[in-house]
Amino acid sequence: MPERSRSEAPRRAALPDSTAAVLPQETPADAITRARAGDPEAFRELVERHSRAVFRVAFRITGRAEDAEDVVQETFLRAYRQLDRFESRANFGTWLHRIAANCAVDLLRARPRREMNEEPETLERLGGADAGIALPSPERALFGRQIVERVTRALDGLTDMERAAFTLRHFEGLSIEDISRTLGLRTNATKHSIFRAVKKMRRELKPFLGTL
Repeated sequence: MPERSRSEAPRRAALPDSTAAVLPQETPADAITRARAGDPEAFRELVERHSRAVFRVAFRITGRAEDAEDVVQETFLRAYRQLDRFESRANFGTWLHRIAANCAVDLLRARPRREMNEEPETLERLGGADAGIALPSPERALFGRQIVERVTRALDGLTDMERAAFTLRHFEGLSIEDISRTLGLRTNATKHSIFRAVKKMRRELKPFLGTL
């Protein structure tokens, strides 16, 4: 009997390690569930996971880093207050995009239109217009700056709704249906906003179209 007890001891000691190895890792859905249950740490994890993407959307719509930061804060504040309205079968990132776009449009409507004055390097870090152009420096830097300045001017010439729709479609890759839900527009109105925005952008960028 003593010998049997000693031989079984290693097997019993190894059991916890074996069990721990198969424990499932927490998924984003788990964090959302805990946040909806009132866990502040879970919501902080969601903020860390999505804040960069929300800032990118906000910056491209507002054109200013300081405005984008305000939008990020307002977005997560609204999201926290509306967590009970979030449907678990929906995509949390898309839901945040919708809130961020609405916050950005609200900000644009509430403030007088201003020229975008961010450095081209800031725009390029967020996916600048000259991405992928293989030109040697300093030619590439000069060309990239010219492109970004022209894109900046073109975006600033769009209406608030055109800019938001264009950004969500061509920068964020959202579907027409998702953009319509985000901006509270009918499908045809969304398509017309994007069409007008593209037309204006092409007119402003016409000198560069043959070079790109």
